[in-house]
Amino acid sequence: MSEPLLSLRTWLDTVAGFGELRHVKGAHWDVELGAIAELSYQRPKPLALLFDDIVDYPSGHRVLTGSTGSARRLGHTLRLGDDLDDAGLKAALRGKPSQWAAAAADHRTEVVTDAPLLANVVEGPDVDLLALPVPRWHSEDGGRFVGTGCFVVTSDPDTGVINGGCYRMEVQDEGRSTTIAAVPGKHGAQHIQRWFEKEGRAPVVVSFGHDPVLLVTGGTEVPSGISELDYAGAIVGAPVPVLLGEHTGLPIPAGSEIAIEGWLRPDHLRDEGPFGEWTGYYSGGRRPAPAVEITRLYHRDNPVQLGAPPGKPPHDYSYMRTVMKSAMIEDALNSSGVAGIRGAWAHEAGGGRLFIAVSIDNRYAGHSRQVGHLAAQLPAAAYMNRFVVVVDDDIDPTDLGEVVWAMSTRCDPVRDIDVVPGTWGSKLDPMLVEGAPPYNSRAVIDACRPFERRASFPAVSTGDPAYLDAVLERWADVLK
Repeated sequence: MSEPLLSLRTWLDTVAGFGELRHVKGAHWDVELGAIAELSYQRPKPLALLFDDIVDYPSGHRVLTGSTGSARRLGHTLRLGDDLDDAGLKAALRGKPSQWAAAAADHRTEVVTDAPLLANVVEGPDVDLLALPVPRWHSEDGGRFVGTGCFVVTSDPDTGVINGGCYRMEVQDEGRSTTIAAVPGKHGAQHIQRWFEKEGRAPVVVSFGHDPVLLVTGGTEVPSGISELDYAGAIVGAPVPVLLGEHTGLPIPAGSEIAIEGWLRPDHLRDEGPFGEWTGYYSGGRRPAPAVEITRLYHRDNPVQLGAPPGKPPHDYSYMRTVMKSAMIEDALNSSGVAGIRGAWAHEAGGGRLFIAVSIDNRYAGHSRQVGHLAAQLPAAAYMNRFVVVVDDDIDPTDLGEVVWAMSTRCDPVRDIDVVPGTWGSKLDPMLVEGAPPYNSRAVIDACRPFERRASFPAVSTGDPAYLDAVLERWADVLK
């Protein structure tokens, strides 16, 4: 049988071909595997790591980390090219999120009846997720988390619209179940709640190994009403083949390595957490979350789990989220009709969410404030955003040093910082007091030259860019 579209194995072969995959043998599933991955993320050019011969598990039961951690791997995953650098990836992404959203309806999933995933089918009573080398990623994690690079499929009970999200999932009941910590307000959590209200239970499917394009679509804000599977189809340019779950009827990516289906119930809860989250902190103590009543487990022979453990940035998917969120925010600002948008960047140090910089051609009084407040509340940016900084178009929004310089020299804190309370936060926020509603506040920082002083504001003491380029060319041997 040929490999289905969105097979992780096809992706691995390609990435190995351009030299960005490293095989790691003999790591322990308990913290050591996660520590190796963490150290890799901190290197200047982190590779994807494929762990095998994991302690306590047979050879061939593998875990992949770092799948989207470079421009070249992310460019390949998004089908934008296999030789892109950071600047090339950013340029190639310009305008793509809105194009993919528009094309999703033309790339509906295609139902198939056979796939390598069906090689092993385990019925509910015999399910043991710990037969897989599920890591305990961080030393203070409350358990072993099988859901980090997962793709959780839910549906709207009224419209049938499918959603795919990426949520943390802790193995429960000695491997017979797993919690799903869906973020309140996200589309998947809304689906689950509607099912609870309508039927008293919610169907769910989860894939644990797949082409990382599903990690991208499941981990970023695809517009409401668009299935992440259809969006992925638009990215790759072909319908995603899916099996239909025997018990839930929900689509299972045919290229998946491991998948489960089952039911969530509002009264079937297990304590989960803490977990080292993308903010760089452990999120609270143990608290109840819905646990899946698994009716069936599917897996390929010698399956590969897609791991994407978060942590203090840089972490497994912080580069991916930064690049994707930046493109989505820039697209949304341009689509809003506001003129003069030059660029947007959701900085990796803020997990791709907490700190956003936008550069503009400041054209009229109030322009910078308008852009700042729009960026702070756009659907692509609103969740857990904390700082939006608007800068002039001579500032590179991707360069944190330039952004901070603009804040330090063009911003009067009393006049130029607006604080908006009561905005969309998260229980993952380390600033949130335990038990308090998950609001946050956000600061919109106007770091543009005052509009009324543009002509008289002190000139920047740096050389003319064209002259500096000429000097660099002449003195290249000194400055290399």
